[in-house]
Amino acid sequence: MESTNRNCVVASTQGGRLQDGISRHLSQWNGLQMAVQNQWGGRDSHQKSLQLAADIFSWFSESKAPLCVEDLENLLHESMLLSFNTEIEDGSIEQVAEELMIMHEDCQQGNH
Repeated sequence: MESTNRNCVVASTQGGRLQDGISRHLSQWNGLQMAVQNQWGGRDSHQKSLQLAADIFSWFSESKAPLCVEDLENLLHESMLLSFNTEIEDGSIEQVAEELMIMHEDCQQGNH
């Protein structure tokens, strides 16, 4: 039996739910989606967006230190700049990072 909310699915494997939540969240980020659709990262822009989701999941799951939203903002900023040659200055990086942090905390606490 599963329970769902907009951020995560609580079931047998929390890691898979977190990955799905990250991917869904990034698919709604206009800045990233514009970069992918316009291939600002080259022909493999879609693959680069998938790698960003994997990198975020790794950051959440492998960090030994307390998680800090500023570190996630830096990860997003560097990925957009290096992978897509895109400087995002509309405040969406900070918004996406904050929302991902909330989603991660909700999933960890089993809030549903």
